[in-house]
Amino acid sequence: MAINNVNNGLPKAPIDNKVNTQQLTQQNQSAAKQAATAQAQATAAPRQDSVSLTQSAQQLTQVQKKSADAPVNQEKVDKLKKAIQSGEYKVDPQSLAQKIARLESEIFGLKS
Repeated sequence: MAINNVNNGLPKAPIDNKVNTQQLTQQNQSAAKQAATAQAQATAAPRQDSVSLTQSAQQLTQVQKKSADAPVNQEKVDKLKKAIQSGEYKVDPQSLAQKIARLESEIFGLKS
């Protein structure tokens, strides 16, 4: 079976495989300029980063600063270290429990 009347009887148009190099060069230069401009804008723009601390984090920071400034009786600390290492230091569980309860009530505003 023959196919007739392809392209309505008109001669086939030649395909132009040649690329206009001047046009490509201009497109590449344009793309390079756009990329350079975008990069310059990105590096020139100041960052807008920010950090915010919760109220409890701010309070903790204040407590840490105060504790760093508090005087330390190094002689007493060394004495306690030696007593603990030698096994001579004894903890009174009743007194410790009372002090912990008192501290918690002060921290959380509870009355004991």
